[in-house]
Amino acid sequence: MLPKNRLGNSEIYVSQLGLGCMSLGTEETKAIDIVKKALDLGINYLDTADLYDFGQNEELVGRALKGQRDKVVLATKAGNKWTQGKEGWEWDPSKLHIQSAVKDSLHRLQTDYIDLYQLHGGTIDDPTEETIEAFEELKKEGYIREYGISSIRPNVIKRFVENSSIVSVMMQYSLLDTRPEEWLDYLHENKISVIARGPLAKGLLSEKGLEKLQTKFKGKDFLDYSHEELENLLPKLLNFPSDKPLQATAFHYCLAHPAVAAVIPGASSIEQLEANVHALNEQTLSENEYATIKELVKQSYYDSHRD
Repeated sequence: MLPKNRLGNSEIYVSQLGLGCMSLGTEETKAIDIVKKALDLGINYLDTADLYDFGQNEELVGRALKGQRDKVVLATKAGNKWTQGKEGWEWDPSKLHIQSAVKDSLHRLQTDYIDLYQLHGGTIDDPTEETIEAFEELKKEGYIREYGISSIRPNVIKRFVENSSIVSVMMQYSLLDTRPEEWLDYLHENKISVIARGPLAKGLLSEKGLEKLQTKFKGKDFLDYSHEELENLLPKLLNFPSDKPLQATAFHYCLAHPAVAAVIPGASSIEQLEANVHALNEQTLSENEYATIKELVKQSYYDSHRD
């Protein structure tokens, strides 16, 4: 079984490796097989959202969990609204929308409760009080067990930490994106967990990272790193520590801070899923290994959306 961590100060315990369901695709048999295999391998934490494939992702996850719902910590997200005839998704963190969206998600997921319901974004101009009220009422009514936010915006994070009972903040976090690190101590002190999405940086931090750099990322930069810098950095990360696959280094780097409850890479095949589980089961990084890696990577900083 995979090790588990407590989510904030809740009674929810999540496997350190979750499954980000966005990359499951829309081919039903394949998607359901991946979810079922994830459960067999000890993953108990699945994360989806109402906007992934216009709700189809939630439907597939719901079908895959038939008869196994009680084994899973099920997380989904809301805050984006699709209106037929309008272009694109609209941001809507209103109480009315959230309390309506949860019913749609419950129906698609074929369940009567969601373990972790997350606000899928957030701006400083949102009616935050109303948003929090919506989540608190859903919790009271038993539709959700706990709630959190998915945001890297400092002013949004701070507002929810100070005014709500969130148990988690989901942030993109990896060796190539260290922006969340300024928040880890603060969130840990407030008994709020971090969920690290994108821990493999779109595959750059996998064993096929150099191949991806020359194909998918040919001539492209990644956040604070130029293509040339990535060409220089990735071989160093691949070779250190030499006895671990790069995925293991990537996962255990994020999990080194006690604020981080789980990493949630996606998997579009059973092979990827198995490689991720194998990597998580590798030994954690030693203090020296962690310090050496810190010297290799950049300390990034999120400089907008601050009060």
